[in-house]
Amino acid sequence: MSQWAEEEFGDANLGDPRRTRRLIAIATARAQRPSVSLPQSFEDKAGLKAMYDFCDNPHVDRDAVLDSHSQATARRVATEPVVLAVQDTTRVDYSHHPATSGLGILEDEQQHGLLLHSTLMVTPERVPLGVIDQQIIYRDPAEFGKKHRRKQRPIEEKESRQWLDSLHATARLQAACPDTRLVSVGDREADVYDVFLLSRDLQQDVLVRAAWNRAVDQEERYLWDYLEQQPVAGTITVTVPRQGTQPGRTATLTVQFAAVTLKPPRHRAREHLPTLSVYGVLAREASPPAGVERIEWLLLTTVPVVTLADAGERIHWYSCRWVIEIYHKVLKSGCRIEDRQLETAARLERYLAIDSVVAWRILGLTLQSRDTPDMSGEAFLDRDDWQALACYMNHTLSPPQQPPTLKQAALWIAKLGGFLGRKGDGDPGVTVMWRGLQRLYDLVAMWRLFNYSNDMVN
Repeated sequence: MSQWAEEEFGDANLGDPRRTRRLIAIATARAQRPSVSLPQSFEDKAGLKAMYDFCDNPHVDRDAVLDSHSQATARRVATEPVVLAVQDTTRVDYSHHPATSGLGILEDEQQHGLLLHSTLMVTPERVPLGVIDQQIIYRDPAEFGKKHRRKQRPIEEKESRQWLDSLHATARLQAACPDTRLVSVGDREADVYDVFLLSRDLQQDVLVRAAWNRAVDQEERYLWDYLEQQPVAGTITVTVPRQGTQPGRTATLTVQFAAVTLKPPRHRAREHLPTLSVYGVLAREASPPAGVERIEWLLLTTVPVVTLADAGERIHWYSCRWVIEIYHKVLKSGCRIEDRQLETAARLERYLAIDSVVAWRILGLTLQSRDTPDMSGEAFLDRDDWQALACYMNHTLSPPQQPPTLKQAALWIAKLGGFLGRKGDGDPGVTVMWRGLQRLYDLVAMWRLFNYSNDMVN
């Protein structure tokens, strides 16, 4: 298990190689038992104390911890033709830990916590490659209730600044990976004029779901009106993941598209901002199932859309955005970051840097096994891991000579977590995967105990 942690954190420049070694040890322990309490993550008091000391150390720079993982992510990105830089924000609520100092407010003055804005690199096949940027935002209680003043503030002082910082990070990665096309993908919260303006200045592609019926420099004065006047280019089908109690389904969307010129916001007329040329794609579900809200996506992108195939690809890219929602689910439900009691926001920040990578690994194992099922299981598991797993699942003391495929290993781990694998169950999800990983490393510990003890006797 430590091999992956070495690859992701081995380049962390923390000012002392002993801190880097401690980081690798902490990440290894957390990946083995992501859902348990921190005392349960470590086998002895010394390991637990070392973790607390690490999180309390002012010389440990959170950005340096994540930078090592980002470098490993860049190496994976460089091998792909197209990668989506999917960004999103999630609320992390620590209201049930009122003694934690340094936090901001969330929805009201009674809710305390932070906003976590992550940029996850995802292939069009929905395989997560890693995190390249993660921002922590604290809402100032003094600013609570002042939403009416948002338009008067410069972008640098708004929460929407996070979308621009992510775009800068994507552009830096694009410069380092010139043979890979990177596209920054955001939901409606990313429909900010400055995002498109910065995209133009950086020459960095974006794909954003529109939230506003913006003024456009066309015969029809507004965005939705203009796209609705375009001829229907055809239909495409998209897979809609399960949402709450609603099962996953396939939806048929009618597609209209056109080049469009966006006008700058009226309230910023004094800034003499330029118009911006993008492409609009309107995708609508004509006949949704009874009781299900129909899909309607109006997407704005800098990537050219001149054919139905182009529009279908952009729609597919946007549908990959759900991967980051699952990533945040793994962080909060799998790694249980909201349960951590570390007394200060600074300690939480250092801790979150570690679990953010652990969550990516759990998600990566789940989705990579679907995309490349024949890949060797050693891509995610050390030798002791897959041997212990294979012996337990096959009820034998003799491990196979070759590791299982990634799909087989993931299926076995999921079964440890309660996955039944019945006909019609589909692929295992992240919940059974993180549960299975915790059982796996109990098996690995016993495997090592027996085998290494026998080696000493022999």
